[in-house]
Amino acid sequence: MSSSTATKVGHGLAKVLGIKLQYRNPTGQEDLARGESVYSVSTADTFVEQEPTSIEWIQQVAPTGQTLVNWVYHLFPFTHWIGRYNATWLVGDLIAGITVGAVVVPQSMAYAKLALLPPQFGLYSSFMGVLIYWFFATSKDITIGPVAVMSTVTGTVVTEVIKKLPEYKNEPNVIASALAVIAGAVICFIGLIRCGWIVDFISLAAISAYMTGSALNIAVGQVPALMGITGFSNRDATYRVVINILKHLGRTKIDAAMGLTALAMLYMIRSACNFGARKMPQRKKMFFFISTLRTSFVILLYTMISWLVNRHHRKKPIFMILGTVPRGFKNAAVPTINKPLISAFANQLPASIIVILIEHIAIAKSFGRINNYTIDPSQEMVAIGVSNLLGPFLGAYPATGSFSRTAIKAKAGVRTPLAGVITALVVLLAIYALTAVFFYIPNASLSAVIIHAVGDLITPPNTIYQFWRINPLEVIIFFAGVFVTIFASIEDGIYTTICISVAVLLFRVVKAKGRFLGRVKIHSVVGDHMMGSDDPDKSTRNLFLPMNHNDGSNPEVEVESPYPGIFIYRFSEGFNYPNANHYLDQLIATVFKETRRTNPAIYPRLGDRPWNDPGPRRGQPIPIEPDRPTLKAIILDFSSVNNVDITSVQHLIDVRNQLDRYAAPDTVDWHLACINNRWTKRALASAGFGFPTPQGDAPAYERWKPVFSVAEIGGLHSAAAAAEYDDNEKVLQRQRTEETRNHGVGGTKIDAITHSHDTASSASGSDLTQQLENSKAYGGLKVPTARVAAIHGLNKPLFHIDLTNALQSAIANVEMRGEGGVAKGVGTMGV
Repeated sequence: MSSSTATKVGHGLAKVLGIKLQYRNPTGQEDLARGESVYSVSTADTFVEQEPTSIEWIQQVAPTGQTLVNWVYHLFPFTHWIGRYNATWLVGDLIAGITVGAVVVPQSMAYAKLALLPPQFGLYSSFMGVLIYWFFATSKDITIGPVAVMSTVTGTVVTEVIKKLPEYKNEPNVIASALAVIAGAVICFIGLIRCGWIVDFISLAAISAYMTGSALNIAVGQVPALMGITGFSNRDATYRVVINILKHLGRTKIDAAMGLTALAMLYMIRSACNFGARKMPQRKKMFFFISTLRTSFVILLYTMISWLVNRHHRKKPIFMILGTVPRGFKNAAVPTINKPLISAFANQLPASIIVILIEHIAIAKSFGRINNYTIDPSQEMVAIGVSNLLGPFLGAYPATGSFSRTAIKAKAGVRTPLAGVITALVVLLAIYALTAVFFYIPNASLSAVIIHAVGDLITPPNTIYQFWRINPLEVIIFFAGVFVTIFASIEDGIYTTICISVAVLLFRVVKAKGRFLGRVKIHSVVGDHMMGSDDPDKSTRNLFLPMNHNDGSNPEVEVESPYPGIFIYRFSEGFNYPNANHYLDQLIATVFKETRRTNPAIYPRLGDRPWNDPGPRRGQPIPIEPDRPTLKAIILDFSSVNNVDITSVQHLIDVRNQLDRYAAPDTVDWHLACINNRWTKRALASAGFGFPTPQGDAPAYERWKPVFSVAEIGGLHSAAAAAEYDDNEKVLQRQRTEETRNHGVGGTKIDAITHSHDTASSASGSDLTQQLENSKAYGGLKVPTARVAAIHGLNKPLFHIDLTNALQSAIANVEMRGEGGVAKGVGTMGV
């Protein structure tokens, strides 16, 4: 079906259904400002902007075969670089992989304790995380595995489920594996549909509060094990644990010797390495590896001490030790997933998913920026989702990105995500060859490792101060999240910060305030010299600033009103249904305050006046207020508006009608500038904006003086081409003049010389002429003319490219009507 036939069918169907195609178009025609009548086609090319169609939108968003191919291609990022893998990359990956492996083994067993699981499950989670991740990774630095916060959340889930389903008391790993599968499935689905942008709703203040509060919660919870204190739960609210620690401090056991000294040694080694790196920069790499391996060194040292002390006391050790760690994957099985189990931890599932996402995406983005690459949040969700889906088959519990191990991996010089395979081999070696050594690891030393690891997650005071400098309100959000975490739980702290951040965002959107702009003439200065001072027309330009200087501009600079009765209003944060009413209420209030009604006697009798505008008391004259202008035009700056909706446009229509009544018998001109979206133009045009408003019986275009912005179309018709032609023509003219002068000289000898010179000149002139004739730019000595074209469509003359053009148009038409003139077929151009 051809387009004309489809149009006829559509119009016929609209007529049958009673649909008004020109609804809210006050002119009743689509092409109001006809280019052939208002714009000289000999000077510039006309341009009629076509509105976007629904079919066009569908074509843009509908997936195609190429879209599917790209989706599959980006689903396995390792295929993009594995073919160019080389020996240099392998060396970097080997060093980084082995270094991280030496750290992850003791950490993973310690974190398994936080999840209320035997230590081997930490090893299982570490192995599966690093082994699977590299297939889907878009980050070379991130290391997936057990982390302190997620392990604590898993422990909370295990505790809650055991209370509801006591039959799982002896199988906490079943609960943890089920949680990993469900959370992984949800995250993987979000990633596959490419909705990774949802993590952008979690602000940095919320992430920092979550990290700090969780670190404090975990560190305090490990103090009882560090000191050997028992008799109370370390999973209560943080403040309760602190109180109980102080109450039972006198019950400290010999475990404190293994815990406190291990913690002190960890900090001493790190401080010594940092000091050495500063004093001897040439050995910075050596100190880095010594600092990185401090955890493994301390665990091995205290394991040896524990073996020496407890080798004759295996059944009743002097202090708490880790105990038997099974060799190999003894808990490999299909995860148990059933409805009662899922229902038991369903209320904890959102917090678990948020923790996994926050830790992983925040860390991946941070190290991507540091190391100059960009991650794909959706693809990272697929990676951690698949890792958590497959890990439980070998006994793993929920895993996500680790901050400390990622930092170590990055500093160790990792080159590709394949380093995770090296780390997996190190963990595999530990699972099969080192389990006998793990038996004597002191629990207090593992607690020291946890406290030392989470200490780096606490936001330092200097960072908080920088937050305060940027936005004091977000510091309040930060402390709110930390306090809730301390006095309630990690989950409540997460919900608190996210909810407050979203609430603040919505409040800012709803209560967004527009700005009334005025005009300032400005000059550009270089040093002590004013640019363009030789040409006053080029040395100055218009700038539009807020009338009240609330943007921080110099208050001594006088901002002029655009024109009596003309207002320039700029939206600050979009223009949609939450804030439309607030914006326009501010606009109307200012307009009523600074202008007067065009016809004060519009209500001849007192009873005709509305109740909200009762006017003066009986017998009193109607105030004229001649010092205030009448309302003539509104200019809206849409530079911060990406799209509009039905509600916001309807509010704008209502305000237009209200101000038309206020300005009656005149009408208010509405100019719209800096619109960056075609759909926004279509929405506003469908509501009658962008066109002159009819006044009386005269067609709108017969009383309108359009002012358009135009630009050079370039190529043959550009001003540069015309100037080049003029220069070449002058050169040719000088050569011809010189020829004429030389031919006028008499004498045989001179004639011979002149003839020779003339021949050369003629040849030169001929060459230039030939060059001009053959030039594609000039089309064979056709004189080029500079041509320009309208930037915006001539069919909507009240849509303007910028505020300067909008103000020119508004002033031109206000002055035209003030002089009583009527523009018929007259057009001017604002270049």
